[in-house]
Amino acid sequence: MPPRRRTDPADGRRALADWRGGAVDRRTVATAVRFTLEELAEVAPGHAVEVRVPPAGAVQCVEGPRHTRGTPPNVVETDPQTWLRLVTGSMTWQEARAAGAVSASGDRADVSHLLPLQAARER
Repeated sequence: MPPRRRTDPADGRRALADWRGGAVDRRTVATAVRFTLEELAEVAPGHAVEVRVPPAGAVQCVEGPRHTRGTPPNVVETDPQTWLRLVTGSMTWQEARAAGAVSASGDRADVSHLLPLQAARER
């Protein structure tokens, strides 16, 4: 069963559109990030990888061994602006890694095959 949504999808899509339009205020960015993290968890349910986008949020996703304590073996971490670029397709996983804008540790931490997110496409 997918995790319960905390962000209304309509609010998330609106925040994402506002971010595309140039909004950089903390509330808009945080809403867009949380919405897309929740989308990722829906697209790739599981607990094998933890995706962290501080300070906006984190989510566990991707099928595989469940992590329960300590530092997860598979972690992706980036900043909100990079995350939004990745999920919208304005930056590739390879570009972000080469620039040092995303860190990924563990055998399953490459989530490039899940990006960009369908829900983050312009409508």
